[in-house]
Amino acid sequence: MNDELAELRAFVAVARAGGFREAARVLHASASGLSDAVRRLESRLGVRLLHRTTRSVRPTEQGQQLLERAGPAFAELEQALHAAGSPQPGEQPTGYLRLNVPVNVARLFLPPLLARFMQRYPGIVVEVMADSRPVDVLAAGCDAGIRYEERLEQDMIAVPIGPRRQRFATAAAPAYLDQHGRPQHPRDLMSLRGLRCRFANGSLDTWNFQRGEDVCEIEPPPALVYSAGTAADLGVAAALAGEGVIHLFEEWLRPHLESGALEPVLEPWWQWFPGPYLYYPGRRLLPAPLRAFVDFVKAEAADA
Repeated sequence: MNDELAELRAFVAVARAGGFREAARVLHASASGLSDAVRRLESRLGVRLLHRTTRSVRPTEQGQQLLERAGPAFAELEQALHAAGSPQPGEQPTGYLRLNVPVNVARLFLPPLLARFMQRYPGIVVEVMADSRPVDVLAAGCDAGIRYEERLEQDMIAVPIGPRRQRFATAAAPAYLDQHGRPQHPRDLMSLRGLRCRFANGSLDTWNFQRGEDVCEIEPPPALVYSAGTAADLGVAAALAGEGVIHLFEEWLRPHLESGALEPVLEPWWQWFPGPYLYYPGRRLLPAPLRAFVDFVKAEAADA
């Protein structure tokens, strides 16, 4: 089969170029080698494919029929190989970029970043899978993922993306705090109703606080339990309705904190943690869309 494809490729190149020398220049091959390949193909098929004279080479009727069918197929293969390879200088990369990201990333900071990337690279189609569970990105059919440091796979390359410092905010509706009191220490949360999330592994979240050397882990009695990430808006809605205290990404709660619909609780105790990372397999040759995204993310970080 490989010999037949090589012979067919030689015939298509010669027929397109109108001669063996020009086809040899295009394919970086020898004219005599192409001539031998076409003769082998003609012998295999039992028909003459090219009329050869000292001045020109043109397809026979059978050769023209073969060219009309094989030519587009080879053109499509060449385009596919070109798209899979690195873009030439001055060329925009094209293709698909598939990312697996946590729900909070998909909601809080990825949209503006992706908007800038897509404006810069209109030929790249971006597909985002939002999933807060630990995921094998390659098994999931993705090129790269975004996760926090504690969930990064050891054999991956990690590049900082998004905010480099984040924290969880604790908040409640002012009316709820008016009725039940404002905590002065994280331990006071144990007498309040918590709006808590459950992770994919089945565990409930622990609320971590730190002030100087004083570190606390609190598990307040739940009034509502929602799925981490995917159902966080239910927790926010319950907090806005005055059903209890919520502990969630500060960026998620910020609009409600700024509007006054939610009131910060124990803000001096809010704990900072490192921001997320873009991670991908540690291989030398990356698909062009992923390479473009990695370079874009690095440039964004340098400009920040």
